[in-house]
Amino acid sequence: MNYLIRLLVLVFQVSLTVLAGRDFYKILGVTKKATKNEIKKAYRKLAIQYHPDKNQGDPEAEEKFKDLGAAYEVLSDEEKRKQYDNYGEEGLKDTGSHRDPFSSFFGDFGFHFGGHHHSHNDDVPRGDDVHVDLEVSLEELYTGNFVEIVRYRPVPHTSSGTRKCNCRQEMRTMQLGPGRFQMSQHEVCDECPNVKLVNEEKILELEVEPGMVDGQEYSFIAEGEPNIDGEAGDLKFYIIAAKHPRFERKGNDLYTNVTISLQDALVGFEMDITHLDGHKVHVVRDKITWPGARIRKTGEGMPFYDNNNNKGSLFITFDVKFPKGEISDENKEKFKQILNEVSKPTVYNGLQGY
Repeated sequence: MNYLIRLLVLVFQVSLTVLAGRDFYKILGVTKKATKNEIKKAYRKLAIQYHPDKNQGDPEAEEKFKDLGAAYEVLSDEEKRKQYDNYGEEGLKDTGSHRDPFSSFFGDFGFHFGGHHHSHNDDVPRGDDVHVDLEVSLEELYTGNFVEIVRYRPVPHTSSGTRKCNCRQEMRTMQLGPGRFQMSQHEVCDECPNVKLVNEEKILELEVEPGMVDGQEYSFIAEGEPNIDGEAGDLKFYIIAAKHPRFERKGNDLYTNVTISLQDALVGFEMDITHLDGHKVHVVRDKITWPGARIRKTGEGMPFYDNNNNKGSLFITFDVKFPKGEISDENKEKFKQILNEVSKPTVYNGLQGY
């Protein structure tokens, strides 16, 4: 009897799994509590990994890429996600879901494969690429962010009439007389439907990835200037880091300066530095700190672009703020006794080495 009950439970569980369809959360590698930005980031990372351009001839990668597109389409839409959470994939069949994942890949997101650019057919005329500098904060380059961009682009629309198209140069031979010929070049065109360019608004979403560097390219395929007889060019953004009031970036390292009092410089101090993501970097000095002294905090720099788990270092340079005003002769003597140093001024060339 117990065996029969366990068997029925197992059959019921299998039936539920079949009815539920694919596990979109598992496909994207996120939890059911994942935010919309976490879903977008997971989708983009996996879509780059399994994109057909990088896995030509691999049917398994192509299938995974399609699953990613379906999962992203549902989980990035609040209504569809709610429907999916309540009824599974079966509950989405009447909603007209599942658009082509390739359109999502080349539309809403821009993708770049470490210097590899999407290939174009050289025989097809292309519109011009559009180049734009995008200023982002150092905080965004540290933690990552999604930036929405409103793009107004002229889009070809069919209109009445016809026009010359696919024009090409052909050589023609004309006989001028016995044994005499003349060759000349003529333009030959086809007749195509007439078109007009209409400005259309489109919202693009660009992901500022942790560790991106100045000048790094981020492309949106076919979002550049159109060509009515061929392909549109690409829209290319170049990451430009805005100047930061507290940190300077050099490679994967960060640099900052801290001014301390003369008292702290002599007796030591303890402080916290607020980092780019809000966490505190604790600094303790129990010895004398001289002007220009520098300490290094390993792992507190910028994340590496190729592996965000690795980070550079944070270098902290100290300056000492000396008190202003006069010191009494009595206090001068006390300072001499405490410091117990013989004053020996040294004259040297401070520019040596430059």
